[in-house]
Amino acid sequence: MNKYAVLLTTCLALAACKGEDPKAVAAAQLAAKEQAAAPILQQYEAAVAEHKWEQARAQADLLQWQYAGTQAAAKAQQGYEEVKAKAEEAREDRRLVGLWSYDNVAVGGKGTQKTASIYAKERVDVDGSGTKPVRLIFRDHPEWGRSAYLVLQAGDFRCPGGCKVQVKADDAAAKPMAATRPKTDEAIAMFIEDERALWRLARKSKTIAIEFPVKAGNTRTAVFEVGGLDGANLPGWD
Repeated sequence: MNKYAVLLTTCLALAACKGEDPKAVAAAQLAAKEQAAAPILQQYEAAVAEHKWEQARAQADLLQWQYAGTQAAAKAQQGYEEVKAKAEEAREDRRLVGLWSYDNVAVGGKGTQKTASIYAKERVDVDGSGTKPVRLIFRDHPEWGRSAYLVLQAGDFRCPGGCKVQVKADDAAAKPMAATRPKTDEAIAMFIEDERALWRLARKSKTIAIEFPVKAGNTRTAVFEVGGLDGANLPGWD
């Protein structure tokens, strides 16, 4: 039983014993409710001051659900729409950050390979065998340097001697970028030659759509929600 319930029960019991009038009972109930709501309002205000928007929204919601009609609930309600919007934005930012994976792998005494990778928002069918993940990787290799490339799980790219991919960032017009398919069967990968330009787009955009040619014919497009990319994980790229 919370503090408010305990106080309310006590107030009602005392009122019944003493034969107090309904107005006095209602006032006692409201006073108990205000007292119970006060620490929650303090938590709400502290969260707002620290820009902890999701926590602030949770406290504001609690005030409205359990302590409606109190001054504390009314005070929190005054800025609720702004807090709600910022809480949703914070949750979306957290979701975007979580889409990226970062790895550091030692490379045979030569140093450390650093990568930042993300899967496309939706799977893509590149060869008629069904939709499968497409991944975009930025890599910093101690021997091979910096690179950016797409990786497929099935099918293959059509890029004999080099080709072009179309890269569209947010609502901007698509731009062609040179690409190459290395002569290896170890991975179904295609490198985008201007990795620095692609990185800059990823750092300042919410989404990047990459249209690429495939062996099965025509092109396919993979869309990446890149807005959560953390440049600190690949030092020197920014």
